[in-house]
Amino acid sequence: MTEPAIQKREQLDKDWHVYLIRTRANTLYCGITNDLQRRFEQHQSGKGAKYLRGKGPLSLVWSQQVADKSSALKEEIRIKKLSKSSKEKLVVGP
Repeated sequence: MTEPAIQKREQLDKDWHVYLIRTRANTLYCGITNDLQRRFEQHQSGKGAKYLRGKGPLSLVWSQQVADKSSALKEEIRIKKLSKSSKEKLVVGP
């Protein structure tokens, strides 16, 4: 395998996360990533999701590790369908 192919494979093997970010206006944004710190830094710098641009300061308020990208996508869809109060319950915890 070539070096770029190895790096791509390592990226696919990383743990996946579903996360919620709170904006200045108290809205919650849901996303997925295989590098939580890098992705949050992208959002903060304005190079992440267009929805979050200009809505800082941002806070990473919840994340959950999942098995793989497919699981992350399914969980993201499930969370996006929840009401705001249900998402807030996720943030607060059990």
